[in-house]
Amino acid sequence: MPSRVNDSTPIRLLCVEDNPDDVELMGIALERADPHRRYVLERVDNAASFVAALDGDWDVILCDFNLPRFSPYAALQILVTRRSSLPLIVLTRAIGEEAAVHVLRCGAKDYLTKDKLGTLPQIIGRVLEERRRQREKERLDAELQGAYARLKELSARFVLAQERERSMISRELHDQLGQTLTAVVIHLHAAERTPDPEAARKHGATAAELANGALQQLKTLSFSLRPAQLDLLGLVPAVQSAMQRIAEPAGLAIELTTRGKEPQALEENAAVAVRLVQEALTNTVRHAQATQVCVRLRFLPQGRISVLIVDDGMGFDKAAVLNGQQSERNIGLYGMIERTELAGGTLHIRTREGRGVAILAVL
Repeated sequence: MPSRVNDSTPIRLLCVEDNPDDVELMGIALERADPHRRYVLERVDNAASFVAALDGDWDVILCDFNLPRFSPYAALQILVTRRSSLPLIVLTRAIGEEAAVHVLRCGAKDYLTKDKLGTLPQIIGRVLEERRRQREKERLDAELQGAYARLKELSARFVLAQERERSMISRELHDQLGQTLTAVVIHLHAAERTPDPEAARKHGATAAELANGALQQLKTLSFSLRPAQLDLLGLVPAVQSAMQRIAEPAGLAIELTTRGKEPQALEENAAVAVRLVQEALTNTVRHAQATQVCVRLRFLPQGRISVLIVDDGMGFDKAAVLNGQQSERNIGLYGMIERTELAGGTLHIRTREGRGVAILAVL
């Protein structure tokens, strides 16, 4: 086959040739050798007309080797200067082996003697296929570089997310659990040292109450990291428990609906789904002034999960809040976005001031 290009698409040839008769012969030879293809030929014969013609849409350049006012070397230099990838084929009546090798080294894609124009369609087809492959390689290389850049950015954000989560856990342990346990120790020491049995009993009771509070704090912290229900009962009970723990104490009416069948073996995206619900509900309680919140879980093919969280709160200006700069005001939303992207999913936020918030994540 002369070419893989669609036969209905004409091939446009820019002919650098001083003899109009030779261009006509090229057209005849192409028509005879490849009658199912339409070729469009245009002739130029000097540097100025060649440069002007390059603004057009061409597939291949056919350049005579022996021109009085121009040469394929000059044409190739112009293409390099313009950073053009147009392939150039040299046509000549006679050319030595050394000259042929030299012109190919300078950038010509092939050469052909004019007494063998019958093979020109095959050469044009091969050159066009090489150009298509080169463009495809460049496209894939660009996509690979883009993917690598995104991976680097995502890795950096992953490290920051890890550090932020460790900082949060450290703060929780120090500010809440650590202080509570310190108070337990103080009351136990006080009970041990006091000679008054009633005072010792009160100190012991207080220590027991504080210890129970510490246990509840530990359970809350453990639940926020990974709910035990997720592994024991599944995703739906884990989300239900998260809603009850976070939304109900704030007086929010809650509703959980599901579609599809939950798989028996949950993947890591299930834990991400729970964390997204936790973060969204926490933001709703803190900022939304909502009265109700609805969560819908959809179990999709290939283990994917769709999570939709909707509240009827005051909403916010999305462009102003998600302005590219992380702060205390938007750190929760950016955390949700990062967590979703790290899980290979997508997250969309729809909101308007006074119209509530809808967050959809597909994991």
